[in-house]
Amino acid sequence: MKPALRRALLWVVALGLCLAFVRAGLWQSGRAAEKEALLGDSARVLAERQPKPLADALAAMPAWVAVEGAFEAIPALRLDNQRRGPQVGVQVYRAFRLDDGPRLWVDIGWRPLPADRRVPDEAPMPAAPMRLEGLLVPPPSAGLALGPAASVLPDGGRLALRLEPAVLREAGEALDGAVLRLDPATALGHERDLDLLANTLSPDKHRGYALQWFGFAAGLLLLSLFLQFRRRP
Repeated sequence: MKPALRRALLWVVALGLCLAFVRAGLWQSGRAAEKEALLGDSARVLAERQPKPLADALAAMPAWVAVEGAFEAIPALRLDNQRRGPQVGVQVYRAFRLDDGPRLWVDIGWRPLPADRRVPDEAPMPAAPMRLEGLLVPPPSAGLALGPAASVLPDGGRLALRLEPAVLREAGEALDGAVLRLDPATALGHERDLDLLANTLSPDKHRGYALQWFGFAAGLLLLSLFLQFRRRP
């Protein structure tokens, strides 16, 4: 291969890698901005705690809602690999039938897993009609889709690695674009809070990764220029 052609091919490869690095950095920067906006919106909503009608809340999540209905006798849905400090556990979701018809998955809190990772059974929820308040949000980000999204547990419930729409539907036909993060003041369920970025990267982490990708692009470009223009003996 002629030297000129070889250099041209190396430049194509180098510029392609630089472009990929820049795109990764831009994606990380975009995620940082999205999460900052989400945190700002949720802080405002939590400060006001003014319930919105469900239809309006679905169009403007995160939103504070108050819903009336009753829990259904459907096995619990658990989201795996949820951390609190050094402990790993599951986030537990229960099906709540609204008075006006739709079913909504309610996040009733986090439970630690024992050393053998056996998922604890869930006690039945109260069957009486009740009013619930909490933060209506999209389901947790699915992340990388590696392997099956969910498996069936001995009690008939599902253990999910990610809350894809299909998982929410299969666990119990319900609104698949939203879950209710139950108000921690409600005397139901398990340990919980309203932190929207638990088990995910913070905006600062995303910015740090963005700088790394931009640094890779700049370093590769500078190295390519150095190799191109260095004096040969």
